[in-house]
Amino acid sequence: MAREALVTVLAREKNNGRRVVFANGCFDGLHVGHARYLEAARREGDVLVVAVNSDASTRELKGPGRPVLDEVARATLVAAMRVVDYVVVFPEPNVEALLEELRPQVHAKGTDYTAETVPEAATAERLGIRVAIVGDPKGHSTRALLESVRKAPHG
Repeated sequence: MAREALVTVLAREKNNGRRVVFANGCFDGLHVGHARYLEAARREGDVLVVAVNSDASTRELKGPGRPVLDEVARATLVAAMRVVDYVVVFPEPNVEALLEELRPQVHAKGTDYTAETVPEAATAERLGIRVAIVGDPKGHSTRALLESVRKAPHG
């Protein structure tokens, strides 16, 4: 969904008394850790918005050879998950601008963060957005998944 349209839709959701939760990530090589993160994020409210890093920002964050899937494919896979209500792709290195624009009540981050290491913590605090650390312990990664595929015997 386009950012501008999402702003309007979320204002309507909030006016109807629904709690909006915001989550974000690259979601390159969707795995069980991603599913558990998004399921846990959804439990924090009524509406789950997921921001997916653009191809350029994923490459910047993850390095050469990434993303494996393009941003449209990654956004489509995330949108297909039953716990996700809205998906937006973003080009920035972090989601501070999206928090400003969308004004969710909750900003959900995975367990690879702590309250002290969330990059957007100051912005969230200034806007009155609660930060929730959700999901299972960081035991899954796309990098490890890709490495196991590379090492698997082919035949």
